[in-house]
Amino acid sequence: MVHQTIKISSAKAAKASSKITAIVFAPSTRFARFASLRPAAALAILGLLAACSTPPPSSTAPGKTAPSLGEARSAEAEATPQRSRQVLLRERSRWVAADWSELPGWGEDRASELWPALLQGCARPAPGWAEVCAQARVETPQSDAEASLWLMQHLRPYRVESLEGEGQGLLTGYFEPQLEARRRPQGAFQVPVHAAPADLQQRRPYFTRQQIESEPQLRARLRKHELAFLDDPLDLLVLQIQGSGRLRISGPDGAEQWVRMAFAGHNDQPYQSVGKALIERGELRPGEASWPQIRDWLRRNPLRASEVLWSNPRYVFFREEPLGDPNKGPRGAQGVPLTPGRSVAVDRASIPYGTPLWLDSLDPMSLLPLRRLTMAQDTGSAITGAVRADYFWGWGREAEAQAGRMKNPLRLWALWPATEAGKTLY
Repeated sequence: MVHQTIKISSAKAAKASSKITAIVFAPSTRFARFASLRPAAALAILGLLAACSTPPPSSTAPGKTAPSLGEARSAEAEATPQRSRQVLLRERSRWVAADWSELPGWGEDRASELWPALLQGCARPAPGWAEVCAQARVETPQSDAEASLWLMQHLRPYRVESLEGEGQGLLTGYFEPQLEARRRPQGAFQVPVHAAPADLQQRRPYFTRQQIESEPQLRARLRKHELAFLDDPLDLLVLQIQGSGRLRISGPDGAEQWVRMAFAGHNDQPYQSVGKALIERGELRPGEASWPQIRDWLRRNPLRASEVLWSNPRYVFFREEPLGDPNKGPRGAQGVPLTPGRSVAVDRASIPYGTPLWLDSLDPMSLLPLRRLTMAQDTGSAITGAVRADYFWGWGREAEAQAGRMKNPLRLWALWPATEAGKTLY
């Protein structure tokens, strides 16, 4: 699944570097002894660890004023005066070894809920993960405390930073649209969803959104590639930005069929945010360009809708797939199904697919801390940078509302196999 993000200007992610370079390493085994503890005792130790730790600057709530980078490094040095910190370098990020006590809210998440996503990621493990994945398949934790302790036993946390040492980034959200459709044009259902045309790879870039939707000859050429029809051009744009969607297709006999539209390519035109276009035209104020507000503006201004939608020349094509298990998300760029609330899209040049991540951000609705375990399992053309993630909310209108409002500060910690520490990982 390759998606765009409506609120961020796009740039195609560069190919990830082929190795992580270890700069400094000082081994620590302080949590190995937890493996033999009972869950209740282990949970108590987790609480004691959080209570006794001196909270480092990295645990500052994203909504509050964060200390400067210099202050953060000074505080960390005071907290661990005898310890050198291992640093792993990637193409667009550096990972700095951390203590579990530095992860804000660690031990409070429903950690056992990560296991389905973790096992999905282990279907295509990153180099160095074979042993950990083999153990994860046979040692399923029976509680959140057991899951947290299992991760502490087998993995080591690293704070993700930019190459310049910046540890704060951005968290946005995405979702899988769930839409009504028809097989043939019928009533209001006149907006086609296209499969990739045969000449898509030969003509680069391909025709723009405006050309595809307005030029009669081109529309006629693409008619044989029509997969289904929607009743709203904005829904087509949403489907194309998210990169995948579920369609409930009703036939003339009243029978219904659920299918998935999966990403099959795009026209190689630049992605432009329609939210940004509305702000530049003075129709929305900065900070107002959420999906619900954009949808509301377009529906109040139907005669100007095409003009605004055409400001984004990017056009995405799809292939139809059986929906299969309705409780599973679409396949992400890692090639495994996404898990709502546990899968995120990342920049592969910063974080490899299959990496568990501890994220510290804010819930888009309540603005309370959002601190939880996730898996790096997807990417997107707008998801670039070291501390950058797109949070998969699931499918349907509620997921759309959550994703459309999410644009919050982010801190990330990558969890990597302890047995790989100190090596050139890959």
